[in-house]
Amino acid sequence: MSALLKRRFFDQIKVLFGAEPTKPKEISPAAQQIHFYKKGNRDLIAEKVHARAHATPSHKWRNRRWATLIFANLLFALSFGLDIQILEGALTASRFVGFHLIDLNSALQVMLAHKHIINNLLIGTGTVLILWVLLGGRTFCSWVCPYHLLAEWAENIHLFLAKKKLVTDQNMDRRLRTVFWAIFALLALATGYTVFEAISPTGILSRALIYGPGLALLWVLALLFFEVFFSRRAWCRYACPIGLTYGVVGIVSPVRIIYKLDGCFHEGDCRKVCLVPHVLDTVIKGRAVETEVPIGPDCTRCGLCVDVCPTGSLSFEVKGLAKLA
Repeated sequence: MSALLKRRFFDQIKVLFGAEPTKPKEISPAAQQIHFYKKGNRDLIAEKVHARAHATPSHKWRNRRWATLIFANLLFALSFGLDIQILEGALTASRFVGFHLIDLNSALQVMLAHKHIINNLLIGTGTVLILWVLLGGRTFCSWVCPYHLLAEWAENIHLFLAKKKLVTDQNMDRRLRTVFWAIFALLALATGYTVFEAISPTGILSRALIYGPGLALLWVLALLFFEVFFSRRAWCRYACPIGLTYGVVGIVSPVRIIYKLDGCFHEGDCRKVCLVPHVLDTVIKGRAVETEVPIGPDCTRCGLCVDVCPTGSLSFEVKGLAKLA
């Protein structure tokens, strides 16, 4: 990794905790050459405009993700309903064919509430930790979390209403998520109770799907209402400590989305569909520090940007291996 990419890597970690992306002070000669070439080459611009206009819309990664998310959550319900003991429990704590799996953020909350390290929880989190380190922590958010799917559909409603000028998106400070992470941790430590688990829409939906609906679903509906009419994806962007925990876990993940500067027209479609558009700051004209830049750890690897990119400048890759189809 070049010195420029290393500096960008640490900048991306700051962005994960809520810092705003900044324009890079240094850009490699190879990237500078491409930036300069694009700036003065009108033929290239015309070519990319044509490519965008005639690009075939793709939902390949979105469909794969939806299928995986729905299957994973239904497997919990089927295992319970049919008593087949394949995947028992819920997303916060489960057992897969005998192997204990504990959500990392839930385990942390429990240990803070009990004020000591619980060996059984450490064993249960080990497999989960390895899995999300390899896949990229926030992959959990878009590929497993049931609230993410509902919020994605709610976002489409929000965008439709915004297009009709019936609602406007109210942006908030992304540092709120770090603040909420600290607040929930301190509440667990002070009260001896996992306060976050009581209001986590991820846990509420998972348990409702498996064991049946309850009054807690009203809280989930209130969150979705807020996101439709006031602030797009507010819970995931500004509040959920699970996303921050898994973002930290996935900092060194080999699975990532790679941005390739040379083919990009900087049309911005990728940032429009992204849940966390700050991670795609590098696609803005003049921002890429190298010809190839990995997207940061706050990326959920949802694949929407890969699907929408008309020139293939964004793609899934495994570090050191080939591009993922």
